[in-house]
Amino acid sequence: MAEVSDAELKKVIGDFLDMGHVENITAMFRQEPRYYDWTGEILNDPRFQVRLGVSVLFEELRLLQPEKIDLAIPSLLALLHAVPPAPSYARGEAVSVLAIIGSDAAMVAIRAMAADSDSLVAEVVKDILGEGA
Repeated sequence: MAEVSDAELKKVIGDFLDMGHVENITAMFRQEPRYYDWTGEILNDPRFQVRLGVSVLFEELRLLQPEKIDLAIPSLLALLHAVPPAPSYARGEAVSVLAIIGSDAAMVAIRAMAADSDSLVAEVVKDILGEGA
């Protein structure tokens, strides 16, 4: 039986999230913590349903595996600081997922984005920190 590459598996995860099968992906993340390292890549998907699915996924994982969700922070930071920059929507979603994670390390990362040159990202940060209009 042929093994599935990481690239193929990331595509499958995105496709399942796009179809609304978050429970399947939640089970996968719970079984294999290295998938947390892929969060930023998965979140950088142009499909809205995939990005929404990542948020739902992390809401579930925060309840089921709160001790492991910080594993996604380096991947989210890589997305936020990518050169060239990731699209605004993906960067804003990364900040939102950090807020869902909600740990001290995640909140430090969010506060560090408050002066971001991307107005969308800065606005998401302000909303999360309760500094919005």
